[in-house]
Amino acid sequence: MLIHTAAAEMAEPLTFVYFVSGQGFGLASRVVEITSHLIAAGHCVHIVGQAPHTIWLQSINCPKRLIFRNALVDSFAIQSDALTVDRMKSLLDFEAIFERQEEIVEAEATYLREVKADLVVVDIAPMACTAAARAGVRCVAVTNFSWDYIYAEYIETQGVRFRAVCEKIAQAYSKADLLLRVPGFTPMPAFRRVEDVPLVVRMARTPRDAIRARYGLQPDQKVVVFNFGGAHPETWKLGESFLPAGWVCIVCTALPTPTLPPNFIKAPADEYTPDLIDATDVLLGKVGYGTVSEAVAHLKPFVWVRRDYFNEQVREPSPMAIDGAPGDLMDRH
Repeated sequence: MLIHTAAAEMAEPLTFVYFVSGQGFGLASRVVEITSHLIAAGHCVHIVGQAPHTIWLQSINCPKRLIFRNALVDSFAIQSDALTVDRMKSLLDFEAIFERQEEIVEAEATYLREVKADLVVVDIAPMACTAAARAGVRCVAVTNFSWDYIYAEYIETQGVRFRAVCEKIAQAYSKADLLLRVPGFTPMPAFRRVEDVPLVVRMARTPRDAIRARYGLQPDQKVVVFNFGGAHPETWKLGESFLPAGWVCIVCTALPTPTLPPNFIKAPADEYTPDLIDATDVLLGKVGYGTVSEAVAHLKPFVWVRRDYFNEQVREPSPMAIDGAPGDLMDRH
């Protein structure tokens, strides 16, 4: 891992400030992987944003070098349910945040100076790049898509008045020193310097048989993982007849669900998802970096349901991407 390797060569521990979008667990899963390597190498990492802390705390063994700062640093594609993006609200929210750009950038630049940050890492909050430039700290983005590309599609239907939102996002990204582009990437012309890196992904930690035993599953029983994120699970309608005879479905969500049929099992809220993916036969869900990368890395079939107006899904990584070659999973599964 490039960041980890470079940091490990330093004689003294470094302070990394990692700005994380609140879009979902997909972004957080790759941030966890990078953060865990940095902390294992003896460095300190500050996580800035509004993403849930749980995913870090269940994966990192040295929390004393992991510091959280809850701060509004960007918006994201706002969804009314697991598959529906509210394009107008998404644009309005980002527009409102940019009205506070000077306040947000100055607050984060001040924080970077106070903690004596050695490097800013961004995934993919644009104003963090501006804050890093103002504080005089080098900035590296790690991502497979950027918000200006996602939002550009919304402008076509919601009105050209929002063109300024995309322009401001792109201007902020242009202040980054480097983009480490992970596989499954979309066009990201705003970044001035780009280097491609291999898939950044969490891997299973518990043997397959141990996970199956935990859920009362037979070694040869067919199992599907149902993973659509945490959006409105109370609206899900799952029926016993939805599965082939003998199959079991493990449902992933931290939120309350309706009563499940006998052949559906709800996973604990803190379940380590790569263990589940590795122990089961197929994954059913929506396309997002975390879910797709973990399915690819564990060589599991992925049945996906289209999410309109989120351009990331057209360029997710293929199995070739494990070795660093970009690819398109949608051509294979």
